[in-house]
Amino acid sequence: MFHSLSSLVPNVDDLLALEVEELAGVLLLHLIGYEDTAKNQGGINYHNFFDAPPRRDYESQQQEVNIALMEAMAWLRSAGLLVEKASSMGSWFFVSRRGRQITSLEDYAAYRKAGLLPKGQLHPLIASKVYPAFMRGEYDTAVFQAFREVEVAVRNAGKFGPNDLGKELMRDAFRPAEKKGQSATPGPLTDTQLPTAEQEAMSNLFAGAIGFYKNPQSHRHVPTHPEDAAEVIVFASQLLRIVDRLKP
Repeated sequence: MFHSLSSLVPNVDDLLALEVEELAGVLLLHLIGYEDTAKNQGGINYHNFFDAPPRRDYESQQQEVNIALMEAMAWLRSAGLLVEKASSMGSWFFVSRRGRQITSLEDYAAYRKAGLLPKGQLHPLIASKVYPAFMRGEYDTAVFQAFREVEVAVRNAGKFGPNDLGKELMRDAFRPAEKKGQSATPGPLTDTQLPTAEQEAMSNLFAGAIGFYKNPQSHRHVPTHPEDAAEVIVFASQLLRIVDRLKP
């Protein structure tokens, strides 16, 4: 189906206000239909696309629009959604197979979210229980769930009871083997091969993460932007891998 740019973004000021990644999604939908109508010409010719007569709906600011579209096209190429044809000397392109799977702006938004949080690189618990909430755009919920999984994993690995919670649980689980120069009973997840200072750092790392991202009184710190949420969720995934390595 052919989507003209003006049908996707009727107002030129709105189009120019889009970030390059957002405009790239609009341009991709346009290029899929544009390529289909020009198949007998071998794809999308870069020069023909930009040297065409001014589009009536954007003619008042066509130069600015073309610059923005060039930036968006460069982004599509870097993302592998638009591919240069072999032996074309940089003039001919086609929409990749991955690009053709995107048939709406909603599909494109989902594609961008998935790119922020690569499912295959996450701990299995995060991938199965947290990733769906992230893809729905429920970023605060996804972050909370990620650190709840960390808390549950520490409780189970250390064989603690259901009433052991939060920062205190982390302190008990990762208690250093030496405290202020005196021997102490290490926590069940303490890596006693590490120097005492690093054992303490591990305890602080887990207690701080749970206190900052999971506990209700800290919810004001939970990221609500996808980029920030993705980074925090990857951090929780790494904590889970540490628990897997240290559990008895």
